[in-house]
Amino acid sequence: MATDTLDVSATPSLLVERNPNPVDPATRAALIAEPGFGRVFTDHMAIIRYSDAKGWHDAKITARGPIPLDPAAAVLHYAQEIFEGMKAYHLADGGMALFRPEMNAKRFCDSARRLAMPEIPEKLFVDSVRQLVETDRDWFPPVEGGSLYLRPFMFASEVFLGVKPSAEYLYIVIASAVGGYFKSGAPAVSLWVSQDYTRAAPGGTGAVKCGGNYAASLAAQAEAIRKGFDQVVFLDAAERRYVEELGGMNLFFVFEDGSIQTPPLGGTILPGITRDSLLTLAREEGLTVREEPYAIDQWQADAESGRLKESFACGTAAVVTPVGKVTSPDFSFTIGDGGAGALTLRLKQRLVDIQRGVAPDPHHWVMRLD
Repeated sequence: MATDTLDVSATPSLLVERNPNPVDPATRAALIAEPGFGRVFTDHMAIIRYSDAKGWHDAKITARGPIPLDPAAAVLHYAQEIFEGMKAYHLADGGMALFRPEMNAKRFCDSARRLAMPEIPEKLFVDSVRQLVETDRDWFPPVEGGSLYLRPFMFASEVFLGVKPSAEYLYIVIASAVGGYFKSGAPAVSLWVSQDYTRAAPGGTGAVKCGGNYAASLAAQAEAIRKGFDQVVFLDAAERRYVEELGGMNLFFVFEDGSIQTPPLGGTILPGITRDSLLTLAREEGLTVREEPYAIDQWQADAESGRLKESFACGTAAVVTPVGKVTSPDFSFTIGDGGAGALTLRLKQRLVDIQRGVAPDPHHWVMRLD
């Protein structure tokens, strides 16, 4: 006799429940006039539940608010948590768009697999982000470069004490009206080379976006700030020699012959979507692009000899950020004239123009929302 089985991969539709008490328009206008980064939040959030018994269910856009959480929730004890970072943009013609959201969906699922969590269907991931942006479209900040920063995340919510994958999860998306990421006003960021900490090791979780990676970077970042630098740069865990990435951004190096190099993906470096986009744009320009290891002593030697002309970091939050100075207890060197290089600025402008709908989009990276 045939038996019915649950299709846990089924994709539910999102129900939209409008916030009955949204922020009033005058207060909202004041908040988004100078939003800063990550402190001004919109009226709604997306929330979807998962259980081994029901699969993905109870999907909705609802009023943003606190999450009831039992003290024995698995995430609080065993750190099953992942997240994504992405943006919604205003286009030049007044429309709205996401940038390569399917790549965020794929990386979210890659992170989920590594942490023994359920994979959310790509359509459900993208729909949750789309509908949240469309619901809170009035929160777009009017500032230069303003956008809605979107934070999809998922955590283990089952109430139990025992080391095993959770049987229940909450997937949530929140949105924040944001301006620029860095506040120093300097033409380029300064980096402190961490001597005592590493970000990731082979076989670990360096290639996924889980909160534990970022928590482990905070002591090194705090050390950098205490010493007067903007960011920390990590070296590889095995030899403490090869440059990997910053606490939350990938690194690029630009040489006098016009070639570009970036550390290779290999399980210890996050596969950044901005990184991938810049590699594509650079290759389109006919530039030689290498994804190869780059040693810290070589970085110093190339900067001091003039062979290295530019360095920049990249990520969703900051987009592209020039690197001007690199320091450790044993050395300090300046890259170029310490400011933004010509190729750095050109690649950044090309990417931003595509994201904002100013330039053609031959790769179909931009997903219009209206």
